[in-house]
Amino acid sequence: MSKLKNRYLSLDVFRGLDVALMIIVNSPGNGKTTFSPLLHAEWNGFTLTDLVFPTFLFVVGNSMSFSMKKYEEMGNSAFFKKILKRFAIIFLLGFLMYWYPFFENGQLKPLAETRIFGVLQRIALCYLFASILLHYVKTKTAIILSIAALVLYHIILIAFGDLTLTGNAVLKLDTWLIGPNHMYHGEGIAFDPEGLLSTLPAIVNVVAGYLTGKFIQKNGQNFETVAKLMMMGFILVFAGLAWDLLLPINKKLWTSSFVLLTSGIDLFAIAILVYLLDMKKTKGWSYFFEVFGKNTLFIYLLSEIFVISLFSIPVEGGSLYRWISDNIFISVAGGYMGSLLFALWIMFTCWAVGYFMDKKGIYVKV
Repeated sequence: MSKLKNRYLSLDVFRGLDVALMIIVNSPGNGKTTFSPLLHAEWNGFTLTDLVFPTFLFVVGNSMSFSMKKYEEMGNSAFFKKILKRFAIIFLLGFLMYWYPFFENGQLKPLAETRIFGVLQRIALCYLFASILLHYVKTKTAIILSIAALVLYHIILIAFGDLTLTGNAVLKLDTWLIGPNHMYHGEGIAFDPEGLLSTLPAIVNVVAGYLTGKFIQKNGQNFETVAKLMMMGFILVFAGLAWDLLLPINKKLWTSSFVLLTSGIDLFAIAILVYLLDMKKTKGWSYFFEVFGKNTLFIYLLSEIFVISLFSIPVEGGSLYRWISDNIFISVAGGYMGSLLFALWIMFTCWAVGYFMDKKGIYVKV
């Protein structure tokens, strides 16, 4: 029983580390004075921030390696009911988050201008398709289909567009399918980095996390397991960098090379956590991240709603978000450090809520 608990500890800490970083990169006080590792690569390339979302998907797969065993015993009807319910709830929460705060200038914000795809929506879609795939096929087949999906995506990107912001196949499909008004506009044009087409390779990040979780459960937490995880991590990173020569590493297009690189780095990370937490028992530092890991979805939603609410409250011709960052943090610590401290303030505020929930035994599960 303790082994199972330790495995969940590694998973909670890994998930918690990722959520903490996700909140920090999503809430810079001033985007113009943000340390470069805390910004996404402008187009091709890779930063620490680009690792956050694929790691979240990898951790979703890790969690599935525990839960899928229960689902397999339910029978097909109960299995589909369970995963479709989770898919629908997560997708709806993501959609409502983009619609929030629902009212603008005293009127209901039009659904016709609300973003449809996004972070939680991609998590929901990847969870759904990965669950169905892994329910029906064995490990070897899942690996073959994952490689096929990455190769197919490469071909689609080349065959139906170019690799620029304005001419890529992801943009073309989303524009045709849902229209510009339902897409993300943060790139200066209507382009969704969580578009439908680029969800195909993202499913592979979930499959990689699932297979990693199954491998650890089967082989135990020992030096051989850690060594094999690191070896596979090295192979995937090398393969991703090699594929980059043909198809650039690009988070916003979620290219196949990006999938291999991020999955490889995540294998290194989980191997290190297994070694530190399960083998060396060095747990004194881990509780902070456990708090995030135990209520992941709730705390992520809380952080997004908190930031959106701060942006929505007008203060001195701007927003409360900008007023706090400029007048409290940046004015004291300067542009770059002030922006970081503001992001840390958002993160610690969310952590405090998670800490209270943990102490009260409140865990929000979907």
